Amino acid sequence: MSTDREPQLLATVRTDLYIAGEWRGAGSGATFGVEDPATERVLAQVADATPEDGAAALDAAQRAQEAWGRTPPRERGELLRLAYQRTMERADDFALLMSLEMGKPLAEALGEVRYAAEFLRWFSEEAVRIDGRYVSAPDGRSRLLVHHRPVGPCLFVTPWNFPLAMVTRKVAPAIAAGCTMVIKPPALTPLSTLFFAQLLEECGLPAGVLNVVPTSRAGSVVGPLVADPRLRKLSFTGSTEVGRRLLRDAADQVLRTSMELGGNAPLLVFEDADLDVAVEGALAAKLRNMGQACTAANRLLVQSTVAEEFADRLARRMAALRTGRGTESGVDIGPLIDEPSRKKVQELVDDAVERGARVLTGGSPQDGAGHFYPPTVLVDVPADARILAEEIFGPVAPIVTFADEAEGVALANATEYGLAAYAFTRDGARQLRLAETVDAGMLGINLGVISNAAAPFGGIKQSGLGREGGAEGIHEYLDVRYVGIADPFSA
Repeated sequence: MSTDREPQLLATVRTDLYIAGEWRGAGSGATFGVEDPATERVLAQVADATPEDGAAALDAAQRAQEAWGRTPPRERGELLRLAYQRTMERADDFALLMSLEMGKPLAEALGEVRYAAEFLRWFSEEAVRIDGRYVSAPDGRSRLLVHHRPVGPCLFVTPWNFPLAMVTRKVAPAIAAGCTMVIKPPALTPLSTLFFAQLLEECGLPAGVLNVVPTSRAGSVVGPLVADPRLRKLSFTGSTEVGRRLLRDAADQVLRTSMELGGNAPLLVFEDADLDVAVEGALAAKLRNMGQACTAANRLLVQSTVAEEFADRLARRMAALRTGRGTESGVDIGPLIDEPSRKKVQELVDDAVERGARVLTGGSPQDGAGHFYPPTVLVDVPADARILAEEIFGPVAPIVTFADEAEGVALANATEYGLAAYAFTRDGARQLRLAETVDAGMLGINLGVISNAAAPFGGIKQSGLGREGGAEGIHEYLDVRYVGIADPFSA
């Protein structure tokens, strides 16, 4: 894609706050810069919201809630369907914008656009399927009416690593359910959210239903909103550490919460696996978004009988990948998001090597501009290495061996996290056993990418609460109401 498109596209992206259907500067007049992680150049200056701006956004959401909640489900669904169509029509623009502000290669960014758009299409169909029930009480003396109502104004705090998909995954079910929203996008990648807000405005979303308050001081804006009794729902995607703090704060208002937090995904390769499939699956599970994903395979657990062959194959494939700016043709791996992230990855690699791990490929950062780190494979990784306990968030694959299924499952479950897991085996009975023994909210069997708008996304243990996507996703934005009615035949 020509670099001539970059300034043209950036010129069309609104960089103000979006509150009550109006684009406006921050109350303080301050802005913050958004950098291209591949060049370290500033792409745009974005309005830097204050706590007062956050309060104004919640005011707008509260004012719009009653009318939006009573909007017919078909209208809400049709608006989402239109948003799906418009998003796909502008897929190249969204992909380029994500590649610029986040660094991912264009082909991968286009994949994210399609994934993000699927949430709009899926929940356009779910909007008209919010059901209830009317039944006789067991004793026959009354009737039980159960129905659902929108939760109310929601606050979304989204991450930088999937700038469009993490927004649509929250916004689409909220729109379908009839909830209004305030979004605090990530300071590192706010442009995709702002561009999407423009698209929803063009689709006719009423003023106040969606409000966007980018800020470089997340705590000062988010804290007062979580403490405001008018807020009824908090959805956060990010680290477990921050999620715990938000849960404590949300407890004071007894907020409905959805928390998609950290991960330490195991990827199990058994001796009966098709190694061609396993290597390709490992590449997909490890390198999606340069490894900067909570679902990324963090620990590659390989049965000892095939470990050497698997490691050699994986190292050859990873060494052949091309690293560079995501907008360039033929690039497989983009930069990490910022320099602290790259330093963290190097610290984890150095720690593992100091404890006895061997580097098969990669292992040290590249010189020059941009936050690049080469695809890396480590073997002989000791059990006490930090890299096996902490999220890597980079293109590093540490390989650990196991003797049999019981040991492999025990290693897979030896973590406080439980978001995603992967397993490669052709044994059907083993596949069913793993489905019941691996502690994870999501398990991919002979698959390296499991995210799907039609499936419930979420984890267990320290990886979070609630589900996004699937038939379950819309219920995160609905309250259950029960009405008892006297027996109509007893009058």
